[in-house]
Amino acid sequence: MPLRNRVTPFGELIADPARGLVYGNRGSLHDADGRIVRHHAVRRWIACRLEFRGWQRGPLLQPGRFTELFFLDEATAFSAGHRPCALCRHEDYRRFTYLWRDLHPSDRGADAIDLTLHGERWDATRKRQRGHRSSVRDLPTGAMVVLDEAPHLVVDGALRPWTPAGYTDTVPIPRCDVDVLTPPSLVQILSTGWEGAVPLLHPSARD
Repeated sequence: MPLRNRVTPFGELIADPARGLVYGNRGSLHDADGRIVRHHAVRRWIACRLEFRGWQRGPLLQPGRFTELFFLDEATAFSAGHRPCALCRHEDYRRFTYLWRDLHPSDRGADAIDLTLHGERWDATRKRQRGHRSSVRDLPTGAMVVLDEAPHLVVDGALRPWTPAGYTDTVPIPRCDVDVLTPPSLVQILSTGWEGAVPLLHPSARD
């Protein structure tokens, strides 16, 4: 039975047997029996490599340890509000902080970045992901939007519906503005042509 540790573009945790290309965490979200009991435990939401220095934890969801999360790709992790890990993706993190400083000059260090990013991704009053509005044509490849209540990836000026196993066939772009899931600062970082040590897009995005 699959564990409930796959993350959707909405930041929600689901159980699905499909494999993701990106690993991460946002603190300990499970109880002693491995049941998910909270959405997040800390502000430090990170996206990591699947493999690093041969480290491996097993079994997953051990009591008192952080909850291992998996994402389809980095576009999904960005949409959920996760940023590159400073340890296993050190060069990505350095480049990310350099780009972030142009957007938020007063943010120095991981704590300041995570505080600003948390305000962009999470509505604490409504206890849900925070979105913003935009035309699809103004968004870079890698941004995620909501269409017909479902997440869709912007890729090369087109829209592809997201599923836990990959992206499906291109759908028409709406003429009206849409709700954007990817936090505004991460949209701007994607606009630079961001590519990191983990796959930005699952191969199905351009099939």
